[in-house]
Amino acid sequence: MNTTIQNALKNSLSYEGFKSLVNDLIDKGQSTGHTQNEDMLHYSKLSVRRIKRWDKTFKLSETDKNFFENISNPITFLVLAEGWCGDAAHALPIINAITEASPNLELKVVLRDDNDELMQEFLTNGGKAIPKLIALDNDNNVLFTWGPRPTEATQMVKAYKEKHGQLTPEFKEDLQKWYNNDKGQGTVKDIRAELETI
Repeated sequence: MNTTIQNALKNSLSYEGFKSLVNDLIDKGQSTGHTQNEDMLHYSKLSVRRIKRWDKTFKLSETDKNFFENISNPITFLVLAEGWCGDAAHALPIINAITEASPNLELKVVLRDDNDELMQEFLTNGGKAIPKLIALDNDNNVLFTWGPRPTEATQMVKAYKEKHGQLTPEFKEDLQKWYNNDKGQGTVKDIRAELETI
């Protein structure tokens, strides 16, 4: 049994608990994570607004809802995230909607900076990219991982980095537009595809 995963699960938050923590810290002029500055606070406030919007507007299609409803084995989605993370703000509400559709799916959130040992086991191309979803069965065996972005957005980021070396503010704006136009479907599609193989 992976003790790193066990310890992370013990320290995990519910989706509502995560949102409350982020809001409480903002009220104190702070953000989650080990780096505290004005930028992180600004990004946290931005993320809270995005999460609220997704919570209000996102709905699963009937077909997807039926699929997730009928998952027969218990699965925990353990997600590494931070309150300031823009990609997490787009993904967590969708992942939450997926788990709410099924009695056998559960979402637990852990903070990346407080769970470095876990993060080190689930790096993306050597980096601590979040959000990172780790799907676990009842015995905490890893079924699959997902993140930090839907497949299409990941390809966009990869292509842009290869061409320009780094992500510009303009590209980040384009990525936000992509998320808004995608309406959460990329995340649903990716996670559903993973669950279909189990």
